[in-house]
Amino acid sequence: MPDTLTPAQFADLAESIAREAAALAARRRAEGVEVADRKSSIVDVVTAADREVEALVRARIAEARPEDGFLGEESGAGTGSSGITWVVDPIDGTVNYLYGSEQYGVSIGVVRGSADPTQWEALAGIVVAPATGTVYRAVAGEGATRDGVPLRVSAPASLAEALVATGFGYTADRRREQVAVLAGLIGEVRDVRRAGAASLDCCAVGAGTVDAYYERGINPWDMAAGSLVAAEAGADVRIWEAGGTRSFLFAAPAVADELEALVRGLESAVLGG
Repeated sequence: MPDTLTPAQFADLAESIAREAAALAARRRAEGVEVADRKSSIVDVVTAADREVEALVRARIAEARPEDGFLGEESGAGTGSSGITWVVDPIDGTVNYLYGSEQYGVSIGVVRGSADPTQWEALAGIVVAPATGTVYRAVAGEGATRDGVPLRVSAPASLAEALVATGFGYTADRRREQVAVLAGLIGEVRDVRRAGAASLDCCAVGAGTVDAYYERGINPWDMAAGSLVAAEAGADVRIWEAGGTRSFLFAAPAVADELEALVRGLESAVLGG
């Protein structure tokens, strides 16, 4: 199937699928959640619901767009011939989900080209928070909304007055490195938040409920949709290499340059080079 949909039409399809997936995730949460497997470490868990929700999303995409590619956290990549790839995190914030926290989301991004954040062209992004029903939506060139209301990033007066979100990886060594970076950062900003779901952190930047979010080592499915929400709301998106993986920054333009320089400097000091 050729790429015949507009970005807004891709967003419509993604939103329909995400809403159905969110309802399934919420239903399974209400029934009770158990760990089905572990990935990179004992604390990096996956539930049966993660797999079931991704299977639903993948099936719906295949029905509607059989020639499109797919990249999902749980079921991996599937090649397509249309040049379009759907980048999916079925339950972003699985640990939060396991514990009954509301901070988890269904994230569906639609991109043209490689499923690589440094190379793709983002077309549409939907993040649904099943516990609250909140829907974040972004369309390339058309802005971002939360439940239909347009979003705009904040404008902090200085880095010292910026509220910054971050997150941590699942291996002990990476966490120690990230905490060492955070130790150098926390005295330079207003405060720090750790919510536990990258997609929702990106959306928080777009909504202005935090001024910036940075994290080293997140995956394409963690940020494909939320990154476009942040960008379409006016955020700067920065990506760089650090310690053999990528660091990501999503920030209000007023503090983006200064915060990037600070985080990169701290990472260089902690990681060497």
